[in-house]
Amino acid sequence: MNDQQRHFLSLPHPPARLSVQEIAWVLNFQAHDIPVLVAARLLKPLGNPPANGVKFFASAEILELSKDRAWLARATNAIHQHWQSKNDRKRKGEAAVAD
Repeated sequence: MNDQQRHFLSLPHPPARLSVQEIAWVLNFQAHDIPVLVAARLLKPLGNPPANGVKFFASAEILELSKDRAWLARATNAIHQHWQSKNDRKRKGEAAVAD
Protein backbone atom coordinates (compact mmCIF):
# COMPACT_ATOMS: atom_id res chain seq x y z
CA MET A 1 0.00 0.00 0.00
CA ASN A 2 1.53 3.32 -1.02
CA ASP A 3 1.30 6.58 0.94
CA GLN A 4 -1.38 8.06 -1.32
CA GLN A 5 -3.60 5.03 -0.89
CA ARG A 6 -3.04 4.92 2.87
CA HIS A 7 -3.85 8.64 3.18
CA PHE A 8 -6.98 8.35 1.03
CA LEU A 9 -8.34 5.33 2.90
CA SER A 10 -7.78 7.05 6.25
CA LEU A 11 -9.92 10.09 5.36
CA PRO A 12 -12.89 10.41 7.73
CA HIS A 13 -15.14 11.49 4.82
CA PRO A 14 -14.20 10.66 1.23
CA PRO A 15 -14.84 13.21 -1.52
CA ALA A 16 -18.27 13.12 -3.17
CA ARG A 17 -16.83 11.96 -6.50
CA LEU A 18 -14.29 9.19 -6.80
CA SER A 19 -11.90 8.49 -9.65
CA VAL A 20 -11.22 5.05 -11.06
CA GLN A 21 -8.04 4.70 -8.96
CA GLU A 22 -9.87 5.71 -5.77
CA ILE A 23 -12.67 3.22 -6.45
CA ALA A 24 -10.08 0.51 -6.96
CA TRP A 25 -8.59 1.36 -3.55
CA VAL A 26 -11.99 1.35 -1.79
CA LEU A 27 -13.19 -1.91 -3.38
CA ASN A 28 -9.76 -3.60 -3.36
CA PHE A 29 -9.75 -4.17 -7.13
CA GLN A 30 -7.08 -3.18 -9.61
CA ALA A 31 -7.63 0.08 -11.51
CA HIS A 32 -7.74 -1.86 -14.82
CA ASP A 33 -10.66 -3.91 -13.44
CA ILE A 34 -12.97 -0.91 -13.05
CA PRO A 35 -13.70 -0.51 -16.80
CA VAL A 36 -14.62 -4.22 -16.83
CA LEU A 37 -17.15 -3.60 -14.04
CA VAL A 38 -18.55 -0.60 -15.95
CA ALA A 39 -18.89 -2.70 -19.11
CA ALA A 40 -20.66 -5.40 -17.09
CA ARG A 41 -23.03 -2.68 -15.79
CA LEU A 42 -22.02 -3.33 -12.21
CA LEU A 43 -20.77 0.26 -11.83
CA LYS A 44 -22.34 3.36 -13.33
CA PRO A 45 -20.32 6.56 -13.80
CA LEU A 46 -21.80 9.95 -13.00
CA GLY A 47 -23.28 11.85 -15.92
CA ASN A 48 -22.73 10.77 -19.50
CA PRO A 49 -18.96 10.75 -20.00
CA PRO A 50 -17.57 9.94 -23.45
CA ALA A 51 -16.20 6.44 -23.92
CA ASN A 52 -12.60 7.63 -23.70
CA GLY A 53 -13.26 10.35 -21.12
CA VAL A 54 -12.43 10.52 -17.42
CA LYS A 55 -15.15 8.88 -15.37
CA PHE A 56 -16.18 9.74 -11.83
CA PHE A 57 -18.44 7.78 -9.51
CA ALA A 58 -20.57 8.70 -6.49
CA SER A 59 -18.70 7.84 -3.30
CA ALA A 60 -21.96 7.15 -1.40
CA GLU A 61 -22.89 4.48 -3.94
CA ILE A 62 -19.42 2.93 -3.94
CA LEU A 63 -19.34 2.76 -0.14
CA GLU A 64 -22.74 1.03 -0.13
CA LEU A 65 -21.57 -1.46 -2.74
CA SER A 66 -18.44 -2.19 -0.71
CA LYS A 67 -20.69 -3.51 2.08
CA ASP A 68 -22.87 -5.64 -0.21
CA ARG A 69 -21.52 -9.20 -0.23
CA ALA A 70 -23.71 -10.31 -3.13
CA TRP A 71 -22.55 -7.39 -5.29
CA LEU A 72 -18.92 -8.08 -4.42
CA ALA A 73 -19.38 -11.70 -5.48
CA ARG A 74 -20.95 -10.65 -8.81
CA ALA A 75 -18.16 -8.13 -9.41
CA THR A 76 -15.47 -10.70 -8.60
CA ASN A 77 -17.10 -13.23 -10.92
CA ALA A 78 -17.33 -10.63 -13.70
CA ILE A 79 -13.60 -9.91 -13.38
CA HIS A 80 -12.72 -13.61 -13.41
CA GLN A 81 -14.98 -14.24 -16.40
CA HIS A 82 -13.49 -11.29 -18.30
CA TRP A 83 -9.91 -12.47 -17.85
CA GLN A 84 -10.78 -16.10 -18.56
CA SER A 85 -12.46 -15.08 -21.81
CA LYS A 86 -9.56 -12.85 -22.76
CA ASN A 87 -7.03 -15.61 -22.02
CA ASP A 88 -9.09 -18.16 -24.00
CA ARG A 89 -9.13 -15.83 -27.03
CA LYS A 90 -5.37 -15.37 -26.72
CA ARG A 91 -4.79 -19.15 -26.52
CA LYS A 92 -7.00 -19.77 -29.56
CA GLY A 93 -5.05 -17.14 -31.50
CA GLU A 94 -1.75 -18.77 -30.55
CA ALA A 95 -3.06 -22.21 -31.51
CA ALA A 96 -4.15 -20.93 -34.94
CA VAL A 97 -0.70 -19.46 -35.57
CA ALA A 98 1.00 -22.74 -34.52
CA ASP A 99 -1.06 -24.79 -37.01
